[in-house]
Amino acid sequence: MSDLQALTEVGRISRGQRVLVIGASGGVGSYAGQLARVFESEVTAVCSTSKLGYVRSLGADHVLDYTCQDFADGPHRYDLILDIAENSSLSRLRRALTPAGTLVIVGGEEGGRWTGGFGRSLRAPILSAFVPQRLTMLASKERASDQEQLAALMAAGTVTPSVDSTYPLDHVGEAMRRLEAGDVRGKIAITI
Repeated sequence: MSDLQALTEVGRISRGQRVLVIGASGGVGSYAGQLARVFESEVTAVCSTSKLGYVRSLGADHVLDYTCQDFADGPHRYDLILDIAENSSLSRLRRALTPAGTLVIVGGEEGGRWTGGFGRSLRAPILSAFVPQRLTMLASKERASDQEQLAALMAAGTVTPSVDSTYPLDHVGEAMRRLEAGDVRGKIAITI
């Protein structure tokens, strides 16, 4: 579970931290915000206008609409930023971090003739050697222990899974188009 690993292993989340989740309405972000609350952090979630209510319902302390609010401008600084949306520059993300904060880039991005869509992910650890902030990326691993921990949180009602819709296997193309268009809240399930 990339969200759990991004918070605990790579992000080293701790109680009372201010956590920013950019891309909080998607499949990873919808869990990341809830999991950060499990660790008793103050969660600010970033999403589009149409998904504000959905993200609030997942328990975020604060919700920012990226179409009219900029997480990097203003007085708020974050101890941990999970960037799942893949569209902010490293300098902009650093502006939103506390001086000793941690940035975790989750996933790839479009473009990258030479880097295959991992340009920021590769530049972040290099830049991190020269700045006080920790800039890193997530290379997730599938582990049964993570699945068990998440299942226990779901069984306890602490984390709520969110499935936007279900598609039969022969409609995967349609599901992928919705994902690419950013129309999905939470996960999409494929039935076999």
